[in-house]
Amino acid sequence: MTVMSERVEKGQPAQDRRMEQRQAQVWARLQDVTDPELDESVVDLNFIARADVDSMNRVHIEFRLPTYWCAANFSFLMADDMRRAVAALDWVEGTSVVLGEHMYADKINAGLARGRSFQETFGAEADGDLDDLRQTFLVKAFQRRQVALLNHLIGMGHSPEAIVTLKLAELGCLPVDDDGARDDGAKGDGARSDGERLVRRYLERRAVVGPAEPDGPAFVDTDGARLKADGLSAYVSRLRRVGVNAEFNGALCRGLLSVRFDLETPFVPRVKGASASAVVQHEV
Repeated sequence: MTVMSERVEKGQPAQDRRMEQRQAQVWARLQDVTDPELDESVVDLNFIARADVDSMNRVHIEFRLPTYWCAANFSFLMADDMRRAVAALDWVEGTSVVLGEHMYADKINAGLARGRSFQETFGAEADGDLDDLRQTFLVKAFQRRQVALLNHLIGMGHSPEAIVTLKLAELGCLPVDDDGARDDGAKGDGARSDGERLVRRYLERRAVVGPAEPDGPAFVDTDGARLKADGLSAYVSRLRRVGVNAEFNGALCRGLLSVRFDLETPFVPRVKGASASAVVQHEV
């Protein structure tokens, strides 16, 4: 064996490991992208059909949705969030996001390939601003996560007075589970307990409705006002309806996706006026 071939042989595993690491980083970023209405990861919902990294450090993502007629703004929002999430990795040189088997796939994919916004892609057909839509559903996600945590804390025996007077810094130190309560099988959370996971998810959305300072109130309404102890029960009851509706829609989406694609059907991207493999380059 020559010296050159030995170097290639020794270097190949390192290159493979680097590629595997980058592939894992891409999937980790996509894990944080959520369906705007359901507030569930697009990865957990099985929306992602492919996410690959090529030799030029460009990322190619293909995804599909439960129905052919999912709203164009929702579909574009998810694609844009995927693009933003992956582009935040410092080694990524470009991204390609392609939607398959959707009534607006041609238009959405052409817009994405050219790096256009939703308004630029759909023109007069665009209904509202994508950032406003994103904010609307972030607020709904905040409400869902908040009521899930409040239900848990109330179930643990924490009084309304103790809950509403908590500061954000104190929330992370609050006993939120029975001793030894762990969910070792929780995807992405390792051995994190149910209560710890609920706290983490709530804190991820707390800043959506107001400043999230350590000395600020842990629990506020959508206007940023601290919750009141004497109205906490009624407040939680109202928010439960938000969670129930979202849970029903989530189950419906999973069912529709599995029936439509059986999760084994090869992905079929469609695009007109632009190559399906077109990559949006990122400026240095």
